[in-house]
Amino acid sequence: MSETGIIIGEDGKSRCHWHANLPDYLRYHDEEWGRPVTDDTRLFEKICLEGFQSGLSWLTILRKRENFRAAFAGFDFEKVARFGDEDIARCLADAGIIRHRGKIVSTINNARRAIDLRSEFGSLARYFWSYEPRQEDRPAVVDREHIVANPTTATSVRISKDLKKRGWTFVGPTTVYAFMQAMGLVNDHLEGCFCRAEVEAMRAALVRP
Repeated sequence: MSETGIIIGEDGKSRCHWHANLPDYLRYHDEEWGRPVTDDTRLFEKICLEGFQSGLSWLTILRKRENFRAAFAGFDFEKVARFGDEDIARCLADAGIIRHRGKIVSTINNARRAIDLRSEFGSLARYFWSYEPRQEDRPAVVDREHIVANPTTATSVRISKDLKKRGWTFVGPTTVYAFMQAMGLVNDHLEGCFCRAEVEAMRAALVRP
């Protein structure tokens, strides 16, 4: 990896370094990370999985994602909101996911809070996209130095505080910023990564909720 944080893949393309050329991680980097999401179910999935990731590597979560989807009804928050003690016990016994009681209970709680949020704003997408940073609030150059120095932002702090006030859990500023990056609220593909221009084009064409 160069000081810029860019590596060259076997296909000759320049990419952000963090996928380490691992096939599943590389596919996630190329095809999903940072690309704008407006679907409520996928947004709920992403913020819940970022909460599960807390203290762990994202690669661990990514490789268990299908198991998480099976355990949590595809992250349909209407269904997850109805989970009870038997579902908690089932998840705690599921070796395919992260068996952390607090995070499992948090997912159920957040599903209920997501229903409240949708009732108030019309959709989760409308709520989260209302926080999209203005261009002048973004760095002129997104490079490795900027990313390392900014695990949170003023926007992620604001979202975190508001979600907590609404009863959400496992939504600290660092978790929220990782969610913002993953769902495309910001484009943090590094300068020089081939995905950066693709994501910018998608963001330009996006009809905001």
